[in-house]
Amino acid sequence: MSEIDKYKDMLYLPHPVSSRHKQMSLHDRAAQFAPFAALNGHSAAIEETARLTDGKMELDSEQWEILSEKLQHIQKIPGVTITVTYFVPDSKKTGGRYVTVTGSMKKLDELHQEMKMTDGTVIPMDAIIDIQSELFTQL
Repeated sequence: MSEIDKYKDMLYLPHPVSSRHKQMSLHDRAAQFAPFAALNGHSAAIEETARLTDGKMELDSEQWEILSEKLQHIQKIPGVTITVTYFVPDSKKTGGRYVTVTGSMKKLDELHQEMKMTDGTVIPMDAIIDIQSELFTQL
């Protein structure tokens, strides 16, 4: 006797429908078999660990001198467009990322050691690694 012959009497019976319970939607039926996260936050922790950060570059004395000269030129010509590249530390792990902004400098705050841009961006002086402008073709 084959497997089909064993169940032949049930093979073509109509699908049973309950008179007391509403039939479940296909969406809800599929949700029963969907995988679940046994460890909440585990995948987010793995993604955070895998996320790469850059190390902060340290400028030597010659590079600091060039940066200082550029800042002096910028202060003499208000409203000049500059492109500043600076380091932003990561709040969750060691390292960070380099950000480049373009605009004009509003104020160089020597007391707080920061550059304030006209768009409201505040850049710590020790985070700046480069400043570019049309003014600096000779620097």
